Amino acid sequence: MTRIFLIFCGLVVTFAATAADVSDSDFVAAYAKEHRFNGTILIERRGEIQRVTSFGLANFAFSVPNARDTEYKIASITKLFTSVLVLQLYEQGKLDLGATISSYLPNYTGEGARKVTIHHLLNHTSGIFNMDQVKSIQQALEGGVPAYQSPYTSDQILEKFASGKLVSTPGTTFNYNNGDYVILGKIIEHIYGKSFEAVLAEKLIAPLHLTHTGFLRQHMIVPHLADTYFYREDIKQLVPDLPVYPENWYAAGALYSTVDDLRLFSDALFGLKLIRQDTLALMTKPGLDGYGYGIWAYDIEVDGKKFRVVKRPGQIMGAQSQLYHFLDQDITIVILSNTGTTDLDEFVQKIAERMVRQSPASG
Repeated sequence: MTRIFLIFCGLVVTFAATAADVSDSDFVAAYAKEHRFNGTILIERRGEIQRVTSFGLANFAFSVPNARDTEYKIASITKLFTSVLVLQLYEQGKLDLGATISSYLPNYTGEGARKVTIHHLLNHTSGIFNMDQVKSIQQALEGGVPAYQSPYTSDQILEKFASGKLVSTPGTTFNYNNGDYVILGKIIEHIYGKSFEAVLAEKLIAPLHLTHTGFLRQHMIVPHLADTYFYREDIKQLVPDLPVYPENWYAAGALYSTVDDLRLFSDALFGLKLIRQDTLALMTKPGLDGYGYGIWAYDIEVDGKKFRVVKRPGQIMGAQSQLYHFLDQDITIVILSNTGTTDLDEFVQKIAERMVRQSPASG
């Protein structure tokens, strides 16, 4: 998306930091102001929250500020929740990562029914025709976003948009496709005999006490949910997101959450409370494009030292999100935004580098 610029200055509305981190807190605030960041940031090291900072507005029309309890659309961080549910089934012996789609969805009509495995779906190497053909804001403004602007059920989304022909041999090409996770959501439903939303609540939301996390639906009013805005280059201004049915993103991107709930989820995942160590190793094993199961995994170098990290970004129009974790430093950074005003990949990387330099384990 074209780089977006807000017409208002960043407003810090909440802030918490330790005295030792003042200089880095100043860095976060300065970067946020310079790059027009609008949202909330949480940084945690070894189970201790270092800071929570919010900037800008959750609703522009009524000047409602973003805050620690603001709920944001987390877009593709949803895929990480979905991959955990799949891997829990794998650990229970109810799902084979090498089995094909037809093993669990016998009525699936796509060409990949007996060729695409669960492994291929998890790491986006299915080769299935990509359901997201709209590649720019201008294209969306001119022709809409077909998969998301009509009230489809998840079964209809599966049939209409995730059951296409194969465009590459499964396992050979990385192609980021929401349709892969739509199929995984339907497999989860088939095995449990419950809706994806119900399984999510039972297996993750309730046990982890994620009281500000849930599944978005167009007819729902979610308290404290930030409105989302994107920049229109043609008229040079920030505007509300296009009207869509958020539930159509389903198991690929339909969740909302807060920075604190995502911290709890991250702590449980990487603290081995949701899956075993060997299963986590499978999830974080880099495949094509460095992608594992629902998450990117790679090494970064800071001051000549290498550190292993995982990152789960997300973006749907104005909604932007980042969940970033050091596997060998136990540092977690969560960034949630309701505008597309800042390059969050760059922002989270700069925060990460500063945090690892402070870590005793880094020397």
